This record gives sequence, C-alpha cells and structure tokens, in this order.
Amino acid sequence: MPDTDTISRGQTELKVERPKLHKVILVNDDFTPRAFVVRVLKAEFRMGEERARQVMTTAHQRGACVVGVFTRELAETKATNAVDLARKEGYPLLFTTEPEE
Repeated sequence: MPDTDTISRGQTELKVERPKLHKVILVNDDFTPRAFVVRVLKAEFRMGEERARQVMTTAHQRGACVVGVFTRELAETKATNAVDLARKEGYPLLFTTEPEE
C-alpha cells in the first residue's frame, strides 16, 4: 500500500463569495397612516421607535427610503411580510427590493 503522505493530489481552491445584497425600500403613499408605518417598521424590521420614525419621515419627504440591506431572500421575505401586514389592515403601503450596487 502506498504511503499517503507521498501521494500528490491536485488541490482545488474554493472561492467563497459573499451573497449579493438587496435593499428593502419603503415607498411613500398618501393613505397609510404614519403610526401604522412606524408599527410595521418596528415589527418586521426590528427598529426602535426613533429609528422607525426617522425612516418613515424620510420616505414621506423624499418619496422613498432604504429600510435595510439584506441577502436577496431575506429582503424579499421582509418586504412581502410588511406589505401583507398592510394589506390585512386595508392600506396600500409598499415595500420593494432592488440589488445593492
């Protein structure tokens, strides 16, 4: 039996890439109450009261605001869950996702 220490084996170098990230974006609308937007941000994105109000205010003033950056799957799940919460309450609140550059 050959000595395994002397057998030369080709080594394969594995490249591990970070997953591509996606932004979750809150889109402003004129119908969803601000308090409800803050509640959704706190519930789905685990924001504190002050941070949630800042994000909501930025979206209100600029038309949209990045809520967070996550892996694609997590971003899509969070955006969908947030929209579902709004629909259950009858609000047109919208969260979208897009790749981070």
